[in-house]
Amino acid sequence: MAVLTPPGRADEPQAGSQFYEVRTYELGDQGDEALLDSYLESALLPALERQQIGPIGVFSPSAADETGTQAVFVVIPYDQLEQIATLRDALASDEDYQAAAKEYLDRPHTNPPYERIRSELLSSMACWPELQVADGSLENDERVYELRLYESANERIGDLKVDMFNNGEVPIFLDVAITPVFIGQCLMGPQMPSLTYLTVYENDEARRQAWKDFLAHPDWKVLSKNPKYAGTVSHIDKFVLQAKPYSQM
Repeated sequence: MAVLTPPGRADEPQAGSQFYEVRTYELGDQGDEALLDSYLESALLPALERQQIGPIGVFSPSAADETGTQAVFVVIPYDQLEQIATLRDALASDEDYQAAAKEYLDRPHTNPPYERIRSELLSSMACWPELQVADGSLENDERVYELRLYESANERIGDLKVDMFNNGEVPIFLDVAITPVFIGQCLMGPQMPSLTYLTVYENDEARRQAWKDFLAHPDWKVLSKNPKYAGTVSHIDKFVLQAKPYSQM
């Protein structure tokens, strides 16, 4: 898997160049994941492509995930906030979408395909201002992902965690083969203030080794002991994910 490098030139994208919706379809005990997959693959992703929105990532918990979560995670990148505002109307007027989504949309309320949808909206950060899919990653069926959410105790402390990423963490990631897909600060969502990021690895063994190397990295030992950044994370959500066969990430 190719290692990416964070943009750094003055003419390259800056923080806020993109926005990310992390949409979680919580299946619950009665969810119909097969119907949801059919809807996402055949209806939603093609409709988003027609709106020039993508690439779209679709993931489920891998065998290495320890959360017990029953969910499908969808990552949708937007270049403009206006795309979010107009998407609902665009889907309503898209005849191909409506036809492909009919079985999903016509499911009776007594038998819903999921328990609920939870979404958070993120703004890209200076350390990784645009989503990147690593070269060759889609051809690797053994790849795994980590989706992490770092929650902070208040807005000031949350901004410090963002500053910590922007001023040291990402180069360490790249040095130990933790490859970001996106990194974003939460604008709206059920857990705030927070930042969320998605990383990819060649396989689960590589993921585990990369985090061991990260914790042992001399630059992390210095950065993590900087008193400025003490107590910046009050809660961590970590999901180890695998890509759906139709995922574009």
